Amino acid sequence: MAILLSLLFAYLLGSIPTAVWVGKWFYDVDVRNAGSGNAGATNTIRVLGVKAGIPVIIIDVLKGYIAVISVTFIVRISGGDTVSPYLEMGAGAMAVIGHTLPVFAGFRGGKGVATLLGVGLGLFPYAAWVAVAIFVIVLIFSKYVSLSSMSAGILFPFVVYFVFPPPNWAFYVLAVAVAVFIPYTHRKNIKRLFNGTESKVNFSNWKKHK
Repeated sequence: MAILLSLLFAYLLGSIPTAVWVGKWFYDVDVRNAGSGNAGATNTIRVLGVKAGIPVIIIDVLKGYIAVISVTFIVRISGGDTVSPYLEMGAGAMAVIGHTLPVFAGFRGGKGVATLLGVGLGLFPYAAWVAVAIFVIVLIFSKYVSLSSMSAGILFPFVVYFVFPPPNWAFYVLAVAVAVFIPYTHRKNIKRLFNGTESKVNFSNWKKHK
């Protein structure tokens, strides 16, 4: 029962389509029909501005984090006394699946980067913060959010393996899965990067959207 409840809760939590609801409720805009068409924080900022994008990224990160840490609570109320790291990882994966394929938004979601960060903060807190630093550094120099996300994701398993080794081998598998998943969800961005048509972040224009 604890396994079922944890996975179901994580999926439904991940399925909260933050970008879609913020756009529709406050701006009468479906961000999936504008900009890059992605239901994530980056496209929300691109289409609606920073004020709309900040709560989107915060909530999307929290979805992954809460999905992981809630496992302990669900196991306890279900009468269990041992929290399996495999169940925590499974819950994190279900939250990301929910974000990318949200039942509350016609299964048209985002790419899962922010929610993956939340999962990382719940499972690999130190390595996750290093990944954030990599993201920021690449973003500052390249101004490509997609390239920054992929760089952080690809380097993540190396950070986990060489710098902050986890207690369980399965965490390594999950870290490698992250390095595969993020580039996979950015397939179109990769093509645009090679074609020179990928959009850059224009920090000087952010003030106009505040």
